Amino acid sequence: MRDVTTGLADRVRRAVTVPGRVRRVLFWASVIATIWSFTISVLFEPETASPALAVLVPVVAALSWWLKAWRYVVLGVAAGVVAVYVPDAVFLWPAVTGLVYISIADDPAELPWLAWVAGGVGSVTSLFAYSYAATPAPFLAVALGGALGMLVRAFDRSDRLVGETRQLRGQAAWLEQRTSLARELHDVVGHHVTAMVVQAEAGLVGDPERALREIGGLGRTALGELDALVVHLRDPDSPLSVSAPPRLSDIDELLAAPLRHQGVVVIVELDPEVELDEMTALSAYRIVQEALTNVARHAQATQVWVELAAAGDNTRLRVSDDGLGPPDEVTRGSGLIGIAERVTALGGVWSIGRRPGGGTIVDAYLPVVR
Repeated sequence: MRDVTTGLADRVRRAVTVPGRVRRVLFWASVIATIWSFTISVLFEPETASPALAVLVPVVAALSWWLKAWRYVVLGVAAGVVAVYVPDAVFLWPAVTGLVYISIADDPAELPWLAWVAGGVGSVTSLFAYSYAATPAPFLAVALGGALGMLVRAFDRSDRLVGETRQLRGQAAWLEQRTSLARELHDVVGHHVTAMVVQAEAGLVGDPERALREIGGLGRTALGELDALVVHLRDPDSPLSVSAPPRLSDIDELLAAPLRHQGVVVIVELDPEVELDEMTALSAYRIVQEALTNVARHAQATQVWVELAAAGDNTRLRVSDDGLGPPDEVTRGSGLIGIAERVTALGGVWSIGRRPGGGTIVDAYLPVVR
């Protein structure tokens, strides 16, 4: 018995939470109420509105069937006409409610007014036509039908907004996913390609065999990471993972290696007291990766400093060099955009500027997750 009750409750809940079902239920309830109202009025109040109803009912039914696009107009006007007779035929008030409801629910206008106006005019007219039996019943019937119609329209609009919001969230997630993929592609593959170019140039004036071995290793790593990115591109639900580990210690061991092979002195100072969560550590790693890649490509530096230390509630990450320095107008390429996106995603701030004595400084302050 309990399972039956639960199943019935679930069925009712689903029925009243789906706008289309609610609209259908109220539509047929209004049709039944209208037919019942006319029938009762004809059977029990034959001396009142029967002649008018005998003409009105078939006309309204025919026009509603043939002029479906204008049904709300036909029913709205009919509601106003029927409202006139309510004081003389009290059983007609459900018909007024049903007609007003269907008219307002079907009205394509942003703000439906026809049924309200027609019902109001009919209700006011009834006060003069049947002054000896004046009653607020037609006004209440119009108000009830109008309220139901507006409620259903609001329910429909709310459901559409929820659907659109869900769709927009899905699109935003997709765009964020694409942006994340673009960052990884630029930071990871771009770094390895730059390192390969550095090794190739070093091999021309140094040890060619060593340079070729280094280029081969970098190429295999880049291909592996590129394959991982392509897998994620084909299946967005798959985890986005690359071989470069998000460990701060790898900054000195891996990221600085291409510059050192180029003859640049790279000094890495990481405060051992700083503890970062996985996301912040990966972001710090990628920021240093992009900054060092830019040094290798553009700076012509002889010395680079990488510093990571606590700064109050933040972690300060600074990459500086003694190279040419930034141009007077720093253009935001893909790398700098990636740095900005990573820092912003963590709620931090960053800047790029000229280093006193020459060179460039990239400063980032990343909040510490406690």
